[in-house]
Amino acid sequence: MNLVHKAVLTVTGNRLLASAFGMPVVELHAVGRKSGQPRSCYLTSPVHDADRVVLVASKGGDDRNPDWYQNLRANPDAELVIYGRRRKVRTRTASAAERAQLWPQITAAYRGYAQYQQRTTREIPVVICEFVS
Repeated sequence: MNLVHKAVLTVTGNRLLASAFGMPVVELHAVGRKSGQPRSCYLTSPVHDADRVVLVASKGGDDRNPDWYQNLRANPDAELVIYGRRRKVRTRTASAAERAQLWPQITAAYRGYAQYQQRTTREIPVVICEFVS
C-alpha cells in the first residue's frame, strides 16, 4: 500500500490521497534500528500544529509496536513530509500526562484509535514529532 500511496501522491503533486479519515497523511523518513538503512512509511496525524505532529503507534491494535516506532525509539531524529513540505523532526514518546491529554483529541479525530486500543493489552504509544529549525 505504501508504494501505491507514494505513486499517487507523486503523480498528483500531493493533491490526491493527501488525507485519510480527515487527517493529513505524512511520510515518515527514519533510520532502521537494525539495518541502519533509510526507511519510510505513510501515517496519519490526528493532532498537529505549527510546532509538532503527533503520530499514533497503533498498528491496527496489534499486540506488537510497529517497526517505525521501534526505529524512532532507537534513532529519534527523523524527517516528515506533510502538506508537501519535508521537515526535520526530533521524536519522542509522549509522557503519561501528555498521552492522557492527547488521547481524547486523537480519538475525536479518528474513532478507530479507540477501537485499536481495545484490541490490545499494550498501551498504544503516542509519538510527538517536534520540528527542528
